[in-house]
Amino acid sequence: MKRNPVIPFALIAVLGILAMIVLSVVGLNEQDKIANGDQEGDTVNTDPEAIAQSCIGCHGGDLEGASAPSLQDLGSKYSVEEVEDIINNGIEGTAMQGGIVPSEEAAILAEWLVTGETGDAAEAEESTEEEAH
Repeated sequence: MKRNPVIPFALIAVLGILAMIVLSVVGLNEQDKIANGDQEGDTVNTDPEAIAQSCIGCHGGDLEGASAPSLQDLGSKYSVEEVEDIINNGIEGTAMQGGIVPSEEAAILAEWLVTGETGDAAEAEESTEEEAH
């Protein structure tokens, strides 16, 4: 008895069509969740050192500069707002592209790069100084 050579191709086609239907249904459910604002996992990372991991590729392990400039003494060149703008929008004509980190994390990273401390630490220090006076 001879086997029909079309049967394996037909099985593959049927499995492919079933996979497309299943993935389409899953995609539509995810689309509905996003449209309704039911996204999970939209948390803002508040650890500037963890956020800076996305900078290491170009700026080096200690942000001392590799293929891109050093980020260690940014406070002497830029304000927090200027650094935040650079992180969000990039620098035209250079490899520094904007939007590498979300804008909420960009504010935390900019403050840490310029001042060396996060907003929570700076606010705690200011309130401690005010209590001392």
